[in-house]
Amino acid sequence: MMDARKAAERLVDHALSCGLLNSEDRTWAYNTALAHLEGADLEAGGVADEDLAANVMGLIMPRPSEVAATFWKLHAQSPRMATDYLYRLSCDANYVRTEAIARNVCWEAQTQWGVLQITINRTKPEKDPRDIARLAAPKVQAASDAVDYPACRLCVENEGYWGRPEGAPGGEYPPRGNLRIVPMRLGGQQWGMQYSPYAYYNEHCIAMNSLHIPMHVDRSCLQNLFDFVDLLPHYFIGSNAGLPVVGGSILNHDHFQGGRCRFPMDDAPRIDSFEVPGFPNVDAAVLKWPVSVLSLRCEDRCELIDCADHILETWRTYDDAEVGIVSITNGVPHNAVTPILRKDAGVYTLNMALRNNITSEEHPLGVFHPHEELHHIKKENIGLIEVMGLAILPPRLAPELAAVADALVANKGLPHEELLALLEQNPLTRGHAAWACEVAARRSEMNADNASEILKQEVGCVFAQVLETTGVFKWDDAGRGALRRFLDAL
Repeated sequence: MMDARKAAERLVDHALSCGLLNSEDRTWAYNTALAHLEGADLEAGGVADEDLAANVMGLIMPRPSEVAATFWKLHAQSPRMATDYLYRLSCDANYVRTEAIARNVCWEAQTQWGVLQITINRTKPEKDPRDIARLAAPKVQAASDAVDYPACRLCVENEGYWGRPEGAPGGEYPPRGNLRIVPMRLGGQQWGMQYSPYAYYNEHCIAMNSLHIPMHVDRSCLQNLFDFVDLLPHYFIGSNAGLPVVGGSILNHDHFQGGRCRFPMDDAPRIDSFEVPGFPNVDAAVLKWPVSVLSLRCEDRCELIDCADHILETWRTYDDAEVGIVSITNGVPHNAVTPILRKDAGVYTLNMALRNNITSEEHPLGVFHPHEELHHIKKENIGLIEVMGLAILPPRLAPELAAVADALVANKGLPHEELLALLEQNPLTRGHAAWACEVAARRSEMNADNASEILKQEVGCVFAQVLETTGVFKWDDAGRGALRRFLDAL
């Protein structure tokens, strides 16, 4: 058991060293921390210990109003200085869990679409797309009026909330005592920006509506995205599509994701330029990318928003039976767009990924969703981060891929049927058995030294197939012809 006084001293010393606390406040901060640490379970390394430390840190670090004032004061000098400040503070206060993030397994894989980025995220549980779909809330409400408080993990009411233990009324809820949200105006409404505690990429930020309302992609959404990059032009910003299967994991709260990072999609070639009548200043092209993406560039914000809105509204009701695109069934919409925006030297680049969540008997989770033979690697929704070429894979893959590598090396040369039967006997390798046998047959150079690296590259190829399944217009003759028909419809 760690002594409460030592724990309080360590916490205060850390806050002082990071500049989260003034030296004149040391005694006050120490006593404040001690009051909450005495009698607590302070077993070093325990989850409760880390969560309690996060909440106590929230008591002694700058208040939300102070953080906001500092952010906007710095923003007046340089938007980058402002985000540098908020991101550093979020890391120093351990709201951004840098140690947990460092445990993720990351690599790059060469594919026919260029280099893709792969991450096995050890902090993110795997979710079923059907469970995510159930979270779409039809009711508009203020978070403070919700039955559950906070109504979700993106509500601004999370700021300073101490969380709930397992078994508490309302269920277990993570601590947010050290969360700081910077308020900002988007589209004339109140929004907030924070950083993701378990970031998927550099300076992974979240902008969220101050109201607990469902996600939506429409003209107002586009305007909000442009407002964001006008405030923070060194960040990209994007929105998930807002529909089940093709949307993100939190559909019941309007939000965006952004940050300071380039993705594989940003390096995809722009080909097949086309014109959108009525928008002469918009440079429009198709991205050479597995997901169907239209790339629009323009210096004129208003013209680009008008053009994008025209594309969005055309796509909402667009059907093409020859390639399986159905926009509406029984009043339920299926077509949506994942918009991703950047601003560089006064030029806006808006990438619009065309999405569709229609299902079928053959593909009950989605025709343009990872198909069943790919679920051993990726079953979850393909959101905007993965559309851009960064795979967020479930933590189970770390031990499973290690077991597959060991089995393939130990049984190299074993006949296909015997190898398949052996892999199907082990719970860790069972889901990968057919794929692993195919890899073993094709990669005869595999040995103990290179097996792990070969499997990583093969996982990258599977992720490329995952992205290909999400593309509504495939890269074959039928798909290219279908895309041309849609462009003509504009």
